Amino acid sequence: MTLALDIQHQQGSFALAAKFEAGPGVLALFGASGSGKTTLANILAGLIRPAHGRIALDGDPLTDTGAGLHIPAHQRRIGYVFQEGRLFPHLSVRQNLNYGRWFAGQPGSPFDDIVALLGLSPLLSRAPKSLSGGEKQRVAIGRALLSNPRLLIMDEPLAALDQPRKDEILPFLERLRDEARVPMVYVSHSVPEVARLANSVAVLDAGRLAAFGPVSEVLQHADLLPAEERGEAGAVIEAVVDAATPPPGLLLARSAGNLWQAPAQPLAPGTRLRLRVRARDVMIALSAPEGISALNILPGRIAELRKSAPGAVDVLLDCGGDQLVARLTAVSAERLKLAPGLTVHAVVKAVSFDRS
Repeated sequence: MTLALDIQHQQGSFALAAKFEAGPGVLALFGASGSGKTTLANILAGLIRPAHGRIALDGDPLTDTGAGLHIPAHQRRIGYVFQEGRLFPHLSVRQNLNYGRWFAGQPGSPFDDIVALLGLSPLLSRAPKSLSGGEKQRVAIGRALLSNPRLLIMDEPLAALDQPRKDEILPFLERLRDEARVPMVYVSHSVPEVARLANSVAVLDAGRLAAFGPVSEVLQHADLLPAEERGEAGAVIEAVVDAATPPPGLLLARSAGNLWQAPAQPLAPGTRLRLRVRARDVMIALSAPEGISALNILPGRIAELRKSAPGAVDVLLDCGGDQLVARLTAVSAERLKLAPGLTVHAVVKAVSFDRS
């Protein structure tokens, strides 16, 4: 999937302007409440016609105000999943799913495959009122997929759920990304969700595009995140579960440049996963520390120092190909005489990793 967008829109006193081109995978629309995420998602879906601009999916124009083109929402083949499941209460789960297939007008849609992918088999005969919030969202996702979409838009689909229900759904969304390879636009203000799912991120701030790029680059910048999420800034590391036998209670994961230790998870060797290393969880030592409880001690080189919050410095590190960020006080950075090019060691506790 290639999504090219260049739009300007005025809605009352709110002005929205964005221009970017996203490649395959999951694009996250990220920002604080009121930043314009849902408005932009609705423009993509065709629910709102922008005042000016152009949108193209895989080269096919969906909107081009200069040419007077605006393909209606029902002709765009874009699935939409809202914060609430919005299931038809008078229909069973099977009937709700079949509505998506009927809407597509393609009886050959892979009903059984979607049911298996989302683990819906035990729910097919049940009524929506008997489902948990997580189950309702899985059915809503299945209904959208059975409409045979070219693109799936998900507008904060986990926002109304508690953490256990979020943990239930996130693996299914990863399967959509990795196994079904469904192109997605994922609207969120949650760093853990974006870090886990997204390939690229468009950051919106008061209606303007503040940043766009790969998830591993964008989430390094605390100043781009909503105030309540800035403590979550850091690195996103692609890794696989290592085949070596880990110490008791631990998991070994190998990235481009390091072997990481994290709390044990029931994952088979070779399983791909992402490690989120928050800047606030990284310490820096001038030499390899001894007699320390932290299990991840990574040699590296300082690439850059950036001012972050008042009295704080973000230190960008290249640790054998893994790009990390450490947030230190300005006092610590000065005391250690940190500077670009200096060789140091990054120290990360294993318990700083969690499932989210």
